[in-house]
Amino acid sequence: MAAFSRREFYEQLVQGCVVPTALQGLEQVWVLLLVCLGCRLLWRMGLPPAIKHLLTVAGGFFCLHHFFGLQMVWVVLLSLLCYLVLFLCRHSQQRGVLLSVTVLIYLLMGEMHMVDTVSWHKMRGAQMIVAMKAVSLGFDVDRGVVRSVPSPVEFMGYVYFVGTVIFGPWISFSSYLQAVNGRKLTFSWLRRVGRSLVLCTLCLLASTCVSPYLFPYFIPIYGDRLLRQWLRAYENTSSFHFSNYFVGFLSEVTAVLSGAGFSEDKDHVHWDLSVSRPLNVEIPRSMVDVVTSWNLPMSRWMHTYVFKNALKLGTFHAIIVTYAASALLHGLSFHLAAVLLSLGFITYVEHVWWVGGSRKSPGCSSIATEEACRDL
Repeated sequence: MAAFSRREFYEQLVQGCVVPTALQGLEQVWVLLLVCLGCRLLWRMGLPPAIKHLLTVAGGFFCLHHFFGLQMVWVVLLSLLCYLVLFLCRHSQQRGVLLSVTVLIYLLMGEMHMVDTVSWHKMRGAQMIVAMKAVSLGFDVDRGVVRSVPSPVEFMGYVYFVGTVIFGPWISFSSYLQAVNGRKLTFSWLRRVGRSLVLCTLCLLASTCVSPYLFPYFIPIYGDRLLRQWLRAYENTSSFHFSNYFVGFLSEVTAVLSGAGFSEDKDHVHWDLSVSRPLNVEIPRSMVDVVTSWNLPMSRWMHTYVFKNALKLGTFHAIIVTYAASALLHGLSFHLAAVLLSLGFITYVEHVWWVGGSRKSPGCSSIATEEACRDL
């Protein structure tokens, strides 16, 4: 490839990487997108709520089987186990804690190789979404945000919501109920889907076709052996980052296409779901900015259902518990756990620094301290 001229390189890149990657990406997700759109249209038909929940369960099952085949049984088993615990503890005030323990035991059993490793790793993302939804629902019922334990069909509809069952993101139970109510098909909704789809495609191409050749083909930087090693490391990191942004924007597409991811302001509906903010990650103001912008819904879930509940242990311990929970949800990997716990320590140091600075300079406390604490 070094013998190619720059023009020849770009021609080969387009023909050998850009076009095939875009087509393969579309081939992988077009069925999911079609099912999401189909559910969105069905929910506009004024069907009874129970039928809507059953339809989203059917759509979720179909998509799980399409992507994972019979290995979807591990996701189904987790969802059934969670509802069993939720039902048996329906008169308790500790449903969130009990569901957290249930999910913890189930995930640990899988990570300890009691389940086929290949199958378990393949299902990890879908299991993470199910676990997050079940735990959040338990705490929301405890706090009165959700008035009562949902019926089995409501719970399964929420867990297998077609817009989030494969790629996420996490949404609350109330957001799911709003989605199945079926908002009008508007141009702003279509524009949001199109925007996220374009960004999703660009991130996929950047991860696959741009980052591996970033130096020196796109950015003409050369150097000695040590510098080349650092440049290669940056290329790998960049590829990983854009692969995460790809999944984030793809999850925006599926969620919004199926009718979720909006907020209401009086009579106006704003399709404003945001999963990742790449600029805040690549050019951050603080480490907290990096952590929260990497996956906004998951950060919100961690803050609401892990950090706040662990805050009684103290700020430092709450931060460590939060990052430990994140490590478990992402899989028990020593390298990943080390990275996440290091991030936890860094964000705590940053928090202490901001708090100390705000005490010395009260004028900066309103923004700095709040941002360092709020989104942990």
